[in-house]
Amino acid sequence: MGEWIPDAPPSLLAFLTPHPQPFPLLPVLAAALAGAYLAGAIRLWRQGRRWSVARTASFLSGCVILAVITGLGVENYSYALFSVLMFQQLTLMFTVPPLLILGSPGTLLLRATPHRGLGIPALRFAHAGLRSKAGRLALSPALAVPLHLLAFYGLYLAKLADPILTVPGGHQLLDAAFLSIGVLFTVPILSADPLPLRISHAGKALDLFAEAALHAFFGVFLMMSTTLLVERFAAPTTAYGIDPLDDQWLAGALAWSYGEGPTLLMLIYVVHRWFRHDTQRAVQADRYADAHGHADLDAYNAYLTALSQKDAR
Repeated sequence: MGEWIPDAPPSLLAFLTPHPQPFPLLPVLAAALAGAYLAGAIRLWRQGRRWSVARTASFLSGCVILAVITGLGVENYSYALFSVLMFQQLTLMFTVPPLLILGSPGTLLLRATPHRGLGIPALRFAHAGLRSKAGRLALSPALAVPLHLLAFYGLYLAKLADPILTVPGGHQLLDAAFLSIGVLFTVPILSADPLPLRISHAGKALDLFAEAALHAFFGVFLMMSTTLLVERFAAPTTAYGIDPLDDQWLAGALAWSYGEGPTLLMLIYVVHRWFRHDTQRAVQADRYADAHGHADLDAYNAYLTALSQKDAR
C-alpha cells in the first residue's frame, strides 16, 4: 500500500523522528496555511495596522501541531497501533481546530487581502460564502452532531475502519475527515470571524456537553470491549510485543480522558464569554437608563404618583 511502518517499538524519540509518508498531504497543508497566515499578518504590520500577536501565535501553533501529528513518527506508528491512531484523530478533531480558529483567519483574510487584482475574486468568494445556505448548513449543529457520531461510532462500531484503512490513501482520508469535522464543529462555537450562522451561548454550551458525552461513552465502550474492533492492527501490534486488546484499551482511555480536556477548555471559554457578554449588556442597559430613563420604571413611578395624587384629593 506504500505506507512506511517502523520496525522498532514505539518511544517518545521515535514519535518525534521525521520520516514522512510517500504523500504527506496534511504536513504540506499545514505549511501552506502557516505561510499564507504569516503573509497576511506581515502585510498588516507593514501598513501600520494592528493585528494580534496572540492570534498569530495561536494559529501558527495549530499549524505546527498539525505538521507534527501527521508528518513525524506519530503518523508512521498510527498505521500500526490503534492507540496512536486514536491519539492522532483526537488531536486532529479537538486540539488543532480550536488553535486555528482562535487565530481568526477569516478576519485576517478580509483585512489583509488587497482590493485589486486577484484579491477581488478572493473577497467576492469569501463574501458569497458568508451569504450562502451551504455555509449555514455546514456550520449547523444539525450536521455537526451526526458527523461526530459517524466519525467514532460509525467508523469503529460499524466495522468501517478496516476496509477504509486497507485502501491506498484511506488513512490520510480519515486524517483529513477528522480535521474537517473538528473545524466544522468548532467554528460556530469559538470563532469571532464573520459567519453565515450564529449560535447562542446556551446552544454552544449544549453542543459541547453533547459532544463530550458522545466520545466519553465511546471511550468507555472501547475500554470494556473484549473483542478487537479493528483487525488491521492485530498483526503489527503483536509484532511490537503489545497485546492488541491492551492497545485498544489504551485507545479507549485516550478517547475518555485526552478527548475531554480540549472540550472542557472550550466549555470554560464559552461560559466566560457568555458571562462577559451578559455583563456588558447589563452595563449598557444601566448606562442607557441613566441617560434616557427606564421606561418600565418610569411608568410604574408615574402610576404610584397618580395613586398618591388621587388619595390626596
